[in-house]
Amino acid sequence: MLAHPGGVGVVRASAAKEPLFSFGVIADVQYADIPDGRSFLGVPRYYRHSITVLQRAVRSWNSHKAGLKFCVNFGDIVDGFCPKDRSLSAVQAVVAEFDRFHGGPAYHMLGNHCLYNLPRSELVSVLRMPGRAYYDFSPWPGYRFVVLDAYDFSTVGWPRDHPVALAARRFLEERNPNADKNSPTGLAGEDRRFVMFNGGVGEEQLRWLDGALRSAARRGETVVVCSHLPLHPGAVSPAGLMWNYEEALAVVHRHGCVAACLAGHDHKGGYAVDARGVHHRTLEAALECPPGTDAFGRVDVFPGRLSLAGSGRMASTDMPLTVPRVS
Repeated sequence: MLAHPGGVGVVRASAAKEPLFSFGVIADVQYADIPDGRSFLGVPRYYRHSITVLQRAVRSWNSHKAGLKFCVNFGDIVDGFCPKDRSLSAVQAVVAEFDRFHGGPAYHMLGNHCLYNLPRSELVSVLRMPGRAYYDFSPWPGYRFVVLDAYDFSTVGWPRDHPVALAARRFLEERNPNADKNSPTGLAGEDRRFVMFNGGVGEEQLRWLDGALRSAARRGETVVVCSHLPLHPGAVSPAGLMWNYEEALAVVHRHGCVAACLAGHDHKGGYAVDARGVHHRTLEAALECPPGTDAFGRVDVFPGRLSLAGSGRMASTDMPLTVPRVS
């Protein structure tokens, strides 16, 4: 067993058996046709190069000899600094690159940067979501993927006077004393998650998630949960965690069918296994790849494990499954 040199994940020797199916993953492309910049922490961001990373990812996925069933984009398809009069064309340019993927559908989810640029309803349409930003699908018998809307309850993506935005603002006021609600200054530990660039899963979506997982467990399915925001503090820095991760995790654990939770948002990536044996893998960002480098991957699904084969900055990670399997 080899630890990844960046400290993220674990690499194991792969078994010779062919996977049941495979799918592509990429996170935080945050494309914008603007000069390179830096995050608020000073980390370089390569806005124009990020779409080149996606193009290489699609070519890699298309060249895989066994073929990939689908690919998943973990949100933040466009950057918040993208000029607003060019936001739609930037999103459409990235979607066009996903359309070059030959293996099957590309599944998307909303990130905070998406919602800085375009209204929620427009994003749901452009990203071809099924009428709302949370949904599920089954790409293979015995397996189900659940995509969450991590900004269902948030101050972004809603008009300022919308009931959700008003309630989310009150929620933050009670937990973050800073005038700038994007600042975690003075907040300690996991309380640093109470900033405007994060969000949560609302009550209606939590009920839907509970029903989806109950049905999956009844069918004997193995579930992978996908969310822009990570659900476990061990797989993310505190300032990148979902507001109500504890509520979401309680539902994830309730039915015993979830094998892994995959996420984006925290650009450096992360990995943890929780006390119930669920794997939590936060994927490294395409945005922070200097020219000539990459961050994308392919997940091979075996009856007893998920195996992420990462490229470039994305660490390869082997995830043995502990929930009942369907061969």
